[in-house]
Order: sequence, then C-alpha cells, then structure tokens
Amino acid sequence: MQEIAIDLGTANTLIIHEDKVVVDEPSIVAIDRRTDKVIAVGHRAMQMHEKTHENIKTIRPLKDGVIADFYAAENMIREMIKMIFSKKRFLLPPRFRMVICIPSGITEVEKRAVKDSAEQAGGQEVKMIFEPMAAAIGIGIDVEEPMGNMIIDIGGGTTEIAVIALSGIVADQSIRVAGDEFTLDIVDYMRRQHNMLIGERTAEAIKINVGSALADLDVPPDDYAVNGRDLMTGIPKQIIVTYSEIAHALDKSISKIEEAILKALETTPPELAADIFKTGLYLTGGGALLRGLDKRVSQKTKLPVHVAEDPLRAVVRGTGIALKNMDKFTFLMD
Repeated sequence: MQEIAIDLGTANTLIIHEDKVVVDEPSIVAIDRRTDKVIAVGHRAMQMHEKTHENIKTIRPLKDGVIADFYAAENMIREMIKMIFSKKRFLLPPRFRMVICIPSGITEVEKRAVKDSAEQAGGQEVKMIFEPMAAAIGIGIDVEEPMGNMIIDIGGGTTEIAVIALSGIVADQSIRVAGDEFTLDIVDYMRRQHNMLIGERTAEAIKINVGSALADLDVPPDDYAVNGRDLMTGIPKQIIVTYSEIAHALDKSISKIEEAILKALETTPPELAADIFKTGLYLTGGGALLRGLDKRVSQKTKLPVHVAEDPLRAVVRGTGIALKNMDKFTFLMD
C-alpha cells in the first residue's frame, strides 16, 4: 500500500511521499460550469482565479481550515495525488494509507468531511493529526518529553496556538484569523485609503512583498507598485505602497492573534508556563514569514519568539514523520 502525508491547507496543499515533498500547490480548483468537470488544479487553477468567464469557475474548497465544498475538495485531493504517480502505470487504482492534518478547533462534522473526502480520493486507511502537534514534530521538538512548548501556527484560514507536553495538547486556542484575513484587510485598506479596487491575488502579492507587522522595521523592504482599478474613474491605475501602510492595515488582525496567544498562556498550568518562559514561543506556518511578527509578539508577551526554519513546510514535515513512525505516534492520531 502506498503511503502519503497530506497538509490540507486553506491556502496551499502539500503532500509528502517517500520522505519527499512531491506536491506543493495552491488549494484551488477550476471547474467547467457546463459539465462540472475539473479543468485545472493548483498553480494552473490559481492563474485562472479572478480572471474567468461565465463557463469556468474557480473554487477554493477549504475555508477557515475546513472543507467548505465537498465535491471540489475530493476532486482536488484526487488530482493532486495523481500528480505524484503521473509517470507510473497501475493495473488497479492504488489504495493509500494517509495521514492528514486538521485544525485543533475542528468539530466532529468537519472532521468527518475531511475523512470522507480522503476516502473518496483513494484513502484506505486515513488517520488525522492536529496541526500544532504536526508543526511541533516538524520543527524537531520532542513532543513526548514532560516539557512545555508553545506552538503558534499561522496558516491561511486559521491560527492554531497550542501548548504541548507529554504527547498531548494541554491548552489551545484556534481562531479563524490568519493569512486570508490579512489579504482581505489589504483589499479593504486599498479601497478605503486609495480609492482603488484590487483582487485577492494582487493583495497576496502586496502581503508577500511589503507585508509587515511593525510600522518601523530595521531592514525595510522596497516600496511596491500596485496596479488596480480607480473607483472614481473606473480606469486602471498604479500607486506605490510602503510597508508601514500595510502594517497599519494588518494591525487589527494581528492584535486578535496576540489576544489569542495571551488567552492560551492564561490557561496554561503554572509548571508548563515556567517551561515556556525558558523555551519561548515557536512560530510556524506562512504567517510566520510576515516581517517583524516575531518581534511584535515578543514585545507583547515579553517572551523569546523563534521563527521555525522553512515555516511553510513545518506542518507537512511533521505529518510525514508521524506517518513514518505510525506505531510511535499512533495515540496522537484519530
């Protein structure tokens, strides 16, 4: 039986097969409205996003870390698995043992939807692991130790904050404020401040190029030229934005994440809190790449903050390790 580990994310889906990340694609599907057939998945579908005509629609099957469109999610998982085995020929469709990571704040119904989608896409044995736990394993923390570690995983749809000790989650907060919310904040800011309409993809590019959590950075990025539509005249135009403007636009959402971190720290047992004072906080997920975020969280909590190495892949790496050592980590999984 083939084994694969999947990080089914709101923004990106990553798949590990034979210890290698073989798929790293945006979580998006393009569907032909007339036939309901999938035309494209991942990067190709992303190129079509917000540029389609009436016969094609692009769907992001996951919202806030959970499946919002069952049919699209199932097709997306199936097509992405096909990418791994495109060169191989099978007499029968392969069956898979899968480990998929899920947000810690997920409901039983949402969990069932993930499992059903995976089984429909060829999963014979489907196990699930919580994202913060996978992130902790992925960045090399020994989760079995009686030592408290706090993981803050800022993904596309959710921010997962968890205190982990003895292979379990002791205190956790899961809030639906993350990368997607940052993108919407930027769209909103450009409309209010500059009378300019931009799409999600442009907002995403702004976030990557000049996104910042602090209005004053030691190493500031270059100003960024943004193209969009003028709301007054309806004509396309270009303006230049600075990182401090974007820091201002993202301020409210980042404050919500800070509040959730403080809430999780408040509910942490005192002995584990003492450990966290020594070990500090670990940032993973795409949101960890936001300039100055570690410094801002550190100022708020007065604790050391470490950004994981390659934070985008921390969760999928941990899921892959859990898959390889299934007997050792079996109690972490559902």
